[in-house]
Amino acid sequence: MEEFVVLVNPEDEVLGLMEKQQAHINGLLHRAFSVFLFNSKGEMLLQKRASGKYHSPNQWTNAVCSHPRNGETYQEAAVRRLKEELGIEAELSEKFNFIYKADVGGGLWEHELDHVFVGNHEADFNLNKEEVEEVRFISMEDLDKEISEYPEHFTEWFKIILEEYKHHF
Repeated sequence: MEEFVVLVNPEDEVLGLMEKQQAHINGLLHRAFSVFLFNSKGEMLLQKRASGKYHSPNQWTNAVCSHPRNGETYQEAAVRRLKEELGIEAELSEKFNFIYKADVGGGLWEHELDHVFVGNHEADFNLNKEEVEEVRFISMEDLDKEISEYPEHFTEWFKIILEEYKHHF
């Protein structure tokens, strides 16, 4: 099934739809969301992208990141992808949004108006192995150290979104 992203201008006004991979080749601004999940110890959940992903396979990133479908709110899309990728439900609150552009390799670009959500979850995941290789919780201190030592192990957009997240909290 072809997936489409919602193309927007910087004010989030819809310009049209485009097939997802084509939008990433062209580097066009589109709607996206990112979810950060934390456990009761304040550790962040990371997911390792599946090896079959067409870009950034086997790299660590935030709990969930994806694109809302046409006619779907950012919140609805975030809840849907938590269920589809991690097999969980969690209460999410939107914290901020911003625009970024990142070269993700292979001639592909993420150029997104990204809405960032935060929630809590402890355990019991039912991973969709086509999307997610594995998950783990990590302290913010250890995460900063790991990104500093092994930046190539993390998605480009996660590094950008994480820095933006830190500026808001």
